Amino acid sequence: MRILTFLHSFEPGGVERVALRLTRAWLLDNVDAVVVMGRAEGAMADQATGIRYHVLSSGPIPTAWWETLWMILTLPRFIRQSRPDILFCAGNSYSIVAAAMKVILGKQCPPIVAKISNDLARVDMPQPVRWAYRKWCRLQGRVIDHFVGMAEPMRTEICAAMGVDATRVSIIHDPAISLAAIPSVDREQKPDGCHFVGAGRLSSQKNFALLIDAFAQMAKPSDRLTIYGEGADRLTLERQIKRLGLGAQVALPGFVNSLIGELQAADVFVLSSDYEGVPAVIVEALAAGLAVVATDCSVSMRDMLDDGALGTLVATRDRQCLANAMQHARNGPDKTAERRAKAAQFTVERAAAAYIALFRRVSGDGNPL
Repeated sequence: MRILTFLHSFEPGGVERVALRLTRAWLLDNVDAVVVMGRAEGAMADQATGIRYHVLSSGPIPTAWWETLWMILTLPRFIRQSRPDILFCAGNSYSIVAAAMKVILGKQCPPIVAKISNDLARVDMPQPVRWAYRKWCRLQGRVIDHFVGMAEPMRTEICAAMGVDATRVSIIHDPAISLAAIPSVDREQKPDGCHFVGAGRLSSQKNFALLIDAFAQMAKPSDRLTIYGEGADRLTLERQIKRLGLGAQVALPGFVNSLIGELQAADVFVLSSDYEGVPAVIVEALAAGLAVVATDCSVSMRDMLDDGALGTLVATRDRQCLANAMQHARNGPDKTAERRAKAAQFTVERAAAAYIALFRRVSGDGNPL
């Protein structure tokens, strides 16, 4: 079994981090797995230790600003040379590359298994754009061999959006953590106020501006907010923090390799996204035993939080509801054991083996289209 996963770079992102984690687990299990990189840049480069990867060299020409087109142009040659049994599309952002491989390579293209990493309803989009997105999903259903959802509620959504039957959809819980990474924690409330935490790429999808506004509305002087991550919205968020006079309470320390380690010093995790798939950061927060407040940003969120038993769901883009939920969460009941048990369902140890079994089935059956 030879698996080829393609990523643009080592820039921080949940899709990329999970793909590297899976590849490492496959290699440890003596599976022939390689990651093809568009460029060897990004803050997660140090996480490539123990991983086989190949960089599509561009010489002196930078490719960051046209990375998707660059990969579409250069990946087919590597596929022809290496002859993998499976192409693994690690998330929605790479599906255009996957579809292009089917068109360019034709019968030479190995079966493609695509993980759905984001919400498919995309109610955040204006109607004309959403109509086009739905057409794009249907096109994916015609060319991609098999889809993987990260939680059971995604199965119906994938079938409907992609126009495929249930035999072409599998559910494998997102490998957000390793069993060894689940820490032993003590969730006693600290006397120096409440420490709220958010994490993710600093981009419009994550809507950290909403989180900062909600924190400004409900925070006591001794409360703190830390948002881990890096991205294009950093300067905008820094200006917002300064404008609200929160420089002493809100911090943007950037990307960290071990988020669970940082979460142990926090009290409440807040997800403010407009849309998501199955956010790995929620799993990490549950593993750390944190109370969770999250926007209802995907079909999977209620399942992840056990219909509100493990955290609070609020409407997307609603500052008042988010602020109220954050206020309530500071005094919520201790459910550390229940949260950690839920997180244990989303481990790389479980997922890596499940993916290999799926890959063997899909490659053994050949192209079902």
